[in-house]
Amino acid sequence: MNRQQHWERVYGEKKATQVSWYAPHLERSISMIRAVADASAEIIDIGGGTSTLVDDLLAAGYTRLSVLDVSEAALAVARERLGAGAARVNWLASDITKVTLPRAAYVVWHDRAVFHFLTEPADRREYVDRAAESLKPGGHMILATFSLDGPTRCSGLDVVRYNAESLSRELGPRFALRQQSPEVHRTPSGVTQQMIYCSFERI
Repeated sequence: MNRQQHWERVYGEKKATQVSWYAPHLERSISMIRAVADASAEIIDIGGGTSTLVDDLLAAGYTRLSVLDVSEAALAVARERLGAGAARVNWLASDITKVTLPRAAYVVWHDRAVFHFLTEPADRREYVDRAAESLKPGGHMILATFSLDGPTRCSGLDVVRYNAESLSRELGPRFALRQQSPEVHRTPSGVTQQMIYCSFERI
């Protein structure tokens, strides 16, 4: 089963509020985005799927939003939830390791759902190259992953755990760490998961 098939199955079997990464509002993500970008900034949410981040950013006045996810089913859920507001968002159904994105287009690259699932070094290199090419100089990548004491598997898949230092090594010299913050995420079933949020500037 390839990556797309796996996530189509997950979103076909579970409601958006039942997946382990669900949160009613991504408050830390919103805070970190607002710290580096005003409402006119071009923002892309990688692995946005059914996340409510796009809803909250629209409500906060952000107008140039893109949501990318490998799952068509997940994006369909988000579009239906937003109703008429969905027309204000650029929806991209694609694998982040294969997609072609515009160069130097985004001020913020946000990812709370994808990077720690990339267990192959080649996939991580593709990811980092796309982020570096599509972020404006001085733009920011806001990246959340499972931390070193977080889970080793999620949604039936192995994950890679990180701290700020190992994330910095993965991203390489094109990105400079500007902020890091731990978070304890509580899943809908009540399990706690240790995460790390980092903000990197595109040099």
